[in-house]
Amino acid sequence: MELAIYIIVLVLYLAGLAWIGIATGRRTRDTADYAIGGRTIGPWVTALSFVAAYFSSVLIIGGGGFGYKFGMATIWIGAVNVLVGCFICWVVLGKRVRLVSERLGVMTISGLFQERYGSPDSRIFSAAIIFLFLIIYNVSVLKGMANAIEVLMNVPYWGGVLLSGFVIIFYVAVGGYLAVVWTSFLQAWVMIAGLILLTLFSLNAVGGVSNLHQRLAEIDPGLLSTPGLWGWAGLVSFCLVVSLGTWGMPQLVIRFYSIKDTRVLRLGTVVVTLGACVALLPYFNGAIARVLYPSLPSPDLAIPTLTRDILPPLWGAVFLAGVIAAGMSTFAGVLIIISSSLIKDIAEKGLSIHLEPARELRLTRLTSAGVGLISLAVALRPPALILVLTAFAWAVIASTNLWPLLFGIYWRRTNRAGAFASMVLGSATALIWTAFRNPYGIHGFIAGTAVGLVAIVVVSLMTKRPLPADTDRARGHSV
Repeated sequence: MELAIYIIVLVLYLAGLAWIGIATGRRTRDTADYAIGGRTIGPWVTALSFVAAYFSSVLIIGGGGFGYKFGMATIWIGAVNVLVGCFICWVVLGKRVRLVSERLGVMTISGLFQERYGSPDSRIFSAAIIFLFLIIYNVSVLKGMANAIEVLMNVPYWGGVLLSGFVIIFYVAVGGYLAVVWTSFLQAWVMIAGLILLTLFSLNAVGGVSNLHQRLAEIDPGLLSTPGLWGWAGLVSFCLVVSLGTWGMPQLVIRFYSIKDTRVLRLGTVVVTLGACVALLPYFNGAIARVLYPSLPSPDLAIPTLTRDILPPLWGAVFLAGVIAAGMSTFAGVLIIISSSLIKDIAEKGLSIHLEPARELRLTRLTSAGVGLISLAVALRPPALILVLTAFAWAVIASTNLWPLLFGIYWRRTNRAGAFASMVLGSATALIWTAFRNPYGIHGFIAGTAVGLVAIVVVSLMTKRPLPADTDRARGHSV
């Protein structure tokens, strides 16, 4: 009976997503609709789709795994996500990214770099990094969804990967960005409801907050203190990589491209900040799981096991749908970004391949499907903990894109040499630092962005000023 409830809820949910993909596909006429929804998306849909894409199955499953492993100090990660990754991100980037992207007529973050800096090299380099490392990120998202399906429905891991992956590939290939944001809007509500339900039932099972603290202290006092078992270097580094790192993640920045009007950004900022508060809950529930299940074979099984044992079948099915919802939202957004970068930035602009609008749209859809299948193949045998995979991918991508984007919309003196130097040196540092297993406990993102920041300032000041044609067109008169 329990399995039947899970199957019914999941089938209805996945069928609803497929229907949205078909419905929005009828409104997708060209690549502008496919890539950014024709810049017509409202504040509620934009904000909650941002939340769903940001806090995917990576957060729900992987965050719970970190809470299980390191204890209550990990709640700070969620708090910094809300403040830096959502509120400040929307305040600093929202209006300027929306205006600059429209003035330059671009649909991708890599395209903005070429038009702002007059630098085809920056466009191709950024697009290549996005392609390679967002696939790694997609693997972590699929792993999170498959882990949940594996535990809650007794389905083999590979079955969970294929089930969730094929549905996403279908509605993204058919519906494009409109399908992504509207399914993400729905998925955000399901994710929020599922996390709140799990937290209420789990707190009851552990006997309340006071009893939770007492029992964590009995296991290890470090599970209660800050920075606790992790140490300051690890905790602060990770807070920054999954918060400030969002500022350079194309699947999140693209939300600012697509919002219909800068005047609605204030409402969107309020909605995204409130919705993001659920980011604290997976870490908290992971700590609860440590008390209830002290010896799980993998920390990533903490939240699925808690859900299976604590929630009634119907609510467990809702939570499973929430995990899958969050993961699908992120995976779908990433597919759009990768396919747009490959077709628009590398094929058309980089290799000067001329494509008629209809053929361009068709190839973008096929590329989305192809990249999705590659991600599925890799996810069948994934390495490492979910959040470890995520942080590695985010470190390289954010070290490439963060400073060229931020300085490009705020500092007119930034030039093509400074932007390209920041991309190359920042990403290389993040890769090398990670290869040496994060010396001194400092994450590769911190090292990469520090080097990238120095590079963009120093090289820009030491080389020629950018052409007025590049900076004036980007900034306009009202930025």
